[in-house]
Amino acid sequence: MRDGGGHYRQIIVGSGAAGLTAAIYSSRAGLEPLVFEGSQPGGQLSTTTEVENFPGFEKGILGPQLMDIMKKQAARFGARFVSRDVTGADFAGGRLALQAGEDSYSADSLIVATGASPRMLGLENERKFIGRGVSTCATCDAFFYRGREVTVVGGGDSAMEETSFISKFASEVTLVHRRHSFRASQIMQDRLLANPKVKVEWDTVVTDVLGDEKRGVYAVVFENVKTGQKKEHPTDGLFLAIGHTPNSSAFAGQVQTDDAGYIVTHDGTATSTAGVFAAGDVVDHRYRQAVTAAGMGCMASLDAEKYLAAKG
Repeated sequence: MRDGGGHYRQIIVGSGAAGLTAAIYSSRAGLEPLVFEGSQPGGQLSTTTEVENFPGFEKGILGPQLMDIMKKQAARFGARFVSRDVTGADFAGGRLALQAGEDSYSADSLIVATGASPRMLGLENERKFIGRGVSTCATCDAFFYRGREVTVVGGGDSAMEETSFISKFASEVTLVHRRHSFRASQIMQDRLLANPKVKVEWDTVVTDVLGDEKRGVYAVVFENVKTGQKKEHPTDGLFLAIGHTPNSSAFAGQVQTDDAGYIVTHDGTATSTAGVFAAGDVVDHRYRQAVTAAGMGCMASLDAEKYLAAKG
């Protein structure tokens, strides 16, 4: 659908678990929200294979299938969808205006649920094997590597946490770090280095991901940054723990963000701008789970509905 702009009671930007849950609640409240799906409809779950930790699906469900069900549920109650990216925003003077290409939109209330993008290594085969050996979420995927050998890239606190978590399932975890010292807190380093399942490749980067259609990832290529020496390292999975980037650039200067770009909320999901609410991974840099994003989407819808009722 492309409607060419206009004014709406509510606009939701984002179509992941947070955005679609907000759309379900808002459409059931009669707000007929317009949902910007963006260039990746369904968010990060649209690139995920099996999802086993979302409540209500005893045998698991494919990520794209879960997002499709949620979209249909929202559409059933009156949510409308446009497959476009919001490229800019202007909240001056109390007006909530959005830009998508050459078209302008405005709303009485706005929910930002644009998510966050995992930082990648930039390798040719990296995205090819997402969900088939390459992962950006240990909590989501570590279970699938029970008794297998896994490689993790990173050196900060999140890498320490993810490596420790993966080691509960994997038989061996190789942590790759481009320097000879970690950025993580000392207590987390000590805990990790004492883990008998973990070994560290210092001064090393991953330069290639090897795999095929049948097996998925079966090895990565290491390169020592000091000697230039390369070697092939057999592995069943590659976890990237080098951080996330919140997708908040379209709202820069319009709502308060922290130093990393995550939108700051208060009193639930309210932002620094009246009538603008935020939910999901564009706010949450701690949990980053589909179920927590969905919960925040529900909260944002209820907060926005209450705001609109108070405005009359």
